[in-house]
Amino acid sequence: MSENLYLWIKAFHVVAVIAWMAAMLYLPRLFVYHAGLPAGSRVQSETFKVMERRLLKAIMTPALIVTWGLGLWLAWASGFYASPWLQAKFALVVAMSGVHGFLSRAVKDFAADRNTRSQRFYRIINEVPTLLMILIVILAIVKPWS
Repeated sequence: MSENLYLWIKAFHVVAVIAWMAAMLYLPRLFVYHAGLPAGSRVQSETFKVMERRLLKAIMTPALIVTWGLGLWLAWASGFYASPWLQAKFALVVAMSGVHGFLSRAVKDFAADRNTRSQRFYRIINEVPTLLMILIVILAIVKPWS
């Protein structure tokens, strides 16, 4: 494999990660506002439903797929797959994917008018991807235990 190809794949992996994280940080913020709507705000609620669905389907899930696909390819091509730092990073990315799944479920709950969680809950959940992202970036850049 050429070094040039590896760098291109790495660049697209980073772009996919940025898109995924932007959506992972924005979607819970939409939920904060959606959960806080007063009763009878039908038009506003429908607008949020469209925004949430489009963010999930057009950006967040495709970015997750590209992130995982290119990330696994990079781990294999670089030979880092056995490194402790990458194993730790992998565990955190699995956790991030779990948060993605939780947020996907919340989109469905809001769409069906079944949300039971408060604005405060979504404000707290909004911090989880941030914390995971910080740890993942540190592992990817610093590569401790290599």
